[in-house]
Parts: sequence; structure tokens; C-alpha cells
Amino acid sequence: MKKLLAICFAGSLLMLGAAWAQDAAQTDTMKKNDTMSDTKAKAAKVAGKISDDGKTFVSDSDSKTWAIENPEAVKGHEGHHVVLTAQVDADKSEVHVKSLKMAKAADAAK
Repeated sequence: MKKLLAICFAGSLLMLGAAWAQDAAQTDTMKKNDTMSDTKAKAAKVAGKISDDGKTFVSDSDSKTWAIENPEAVKGHEGHHVVLTAQVDADKSEVHVKSLKMAKAADAAK
């Protein structure tokens, strides 16, 4: 009985070690992917207006139109003047919205 218990305990330790190794490998891969995406797109705060369909954003500073990668993040703010915190990919003219807040009246006049 003691031998069987010792074998089960040793087997569970081996399984735990294998699971931990897989999780560590997956975490390393995720970190590499995050680093690669950060080098391409930089985070920025941008003020402007979201289109009526919620798929594009026009910045106040240069009136440039940006495609919104994740339109579900701006749902409910269509047609509003907002300040986005977003990953900006200038090569593709796209923004990935991290957060947004309604712009103040003073910001809208700029």
C-alpha cells in the first residue's frame, strides 16, 4: 500500500512539473508577441471624433482619418468627441482603442 501511494505521489509530481513547463513556455511566447506588437504600434492619447458608424476616428490635430481595429470598444460613443488612449499604427492608419473618455468642451474647441 505504501509503495502504491509513493508511486502515485511521484507521478503527480512529474505531471505537475510537465504542466508548469508548458505554462512557462506559453507565457514566454505571449511576452514575445506583445513585444513585437509594441514595436510596430505605439501608445498615444489622441483627441477627435468617432464616426457615426463607429468604424473610423478623425483626429483633431491633423484631421487624419484612422480605422478603428476594435469598434466594440467605442460602442455607444458613435458621433461623439472623445480622447482615445490607443495603440497607433501609422503604417496601416489604424488605432486599437485601449480606453476612451468624453472630451471636455475646452478640448473640443481646440
